[in-house]
Amino acid sequence: MHPTPDLIGVIPARMASTRLPGKPLRLIAGVAMIERVYRGAAACPLLPRVVVATDSGEIQAFCQARSIPCHLTSPDHPSGTDRVWQVASELGAAAAVNIQGDEPLVRPEMITTLIDTLFAAADTEVATIYTAASAAEAAAPSVCKLVTDERGRALYFSRAAIPFAREGAPAYKKHLGFYAYSRRALDAFHAWPPAPLEEHERLEQLRFLHHGVAIACAATPFDTVGVDTLEDLTEVERILTSPPR
Repeated sequence: MHPTPDLIGVIPARMASTRLPGKPLRLIAGVAMIERVYRGAAACPLLPRVVVATDSGEIQAFCQARSIPCHLTSPDHPSGTDRVWQVASELGAAAAVNIQGDEPLVRPEMITTLIDTLFAAADTEVATIYTAASAAEAAAPSVCKLVTDERGRALYFSRAAIPFAREGAPAYKKHLGFYAYSRRALDAFHAWPPAPLEEHERLEQLRFLHHGVAIACAATPFDTVGVDTLEDLTEVERILTSPPR
């Protein structure tokens, strides 16, 4: 692939979270989460356009009131990736970056690394990023881990601690929920049914590996806190309001 101006950033967001209903519009230090995500992503100089993708009229109205680009998507999509696919298809994008709507600590440097990884090799169709994980994080099912080959391509993603530490102390990798895709990869993902391992782990990216699509992975020194619970929301607010060290 080659860098293209037809690259868009898409932020999937929905109000119907089971663990934290209405979370995109919850305030974090006085700013709604979805606005924080948009600000962080839009600050990336490699993203010419960033759009919120939602099936919620409430989120759409919020975005319109703040001049945040928003695209209304079908309520029938089973995943955020499918929302990204719809927006990329309807806007004619050649490639797309998926910025999860519950990642208020996203930084432009992270998105830059992600885009650079997508366009680094002609045969790369999907890219993602990771950071170092502690042993405690590796043991937590809420944290997705990955292992990679010598080229930095994903071998597997899991909620289990991988690799298994039978000997030594592995350098665990924490997967961060940001992706960049070619349009072809997005079209394929949307057309395929969920893969068995994807359904067991509840990790969408395993659908690509099931079909033999390589995922290029790059390290970032930055970590995030994905907001799934009220405790996560409190932790993000603590981080954002703490004095810099």
